[in-house]
Amino acid sequence: MSKLNNPSLEATFALIGRALLALLFIPAGFGKIGGFAGTVGYIASKGIPLPEVAAAIAIVVELGFGILLLIGLQTRWAALGIALFTVIITFIFHPFWAVPAEQMSFFKNMAIAGGAFAFAAFGAGRFSVDARRG
Repeated sequence: MSKLNNPSLEATFALIGRALLALLFIPAGFGKIGGFAGTVGYIASKGIPLPEVAAAIAIVVELGFGILLLIGLQTRWAALGIALFTVIITFIFHPFWAVPAEQMSFFKNMAIAGGAFAFAAFGAGRFSVDARRG
């Protein structure tokens, strides 16, 4: 069995991984801006207090941290924020133990959080603003 021990390939995979995670979060953040009232209403329907504040937090995390993750700036912190946010909202919005149809969404979100935790642990890779800044 051969090992993956190619720095250029590892850096490329890290860039692709960051881009794919960002592809989920950045458009969702823009969507929440464009549909702010609907987002607030949906959050309120789940019994979350201060739904306007919760929606604003979601926009900051999805759009702001998503962009940071994409470009690889403050990657570990952005990824940690995304991971924690994803875990928290998943328990609120995808309670498969009460709504069995939510099981796949729950576990997909947990996998997304796992990917974000990996970037929090290992960083952005060589093709990132973090790497250029040292």
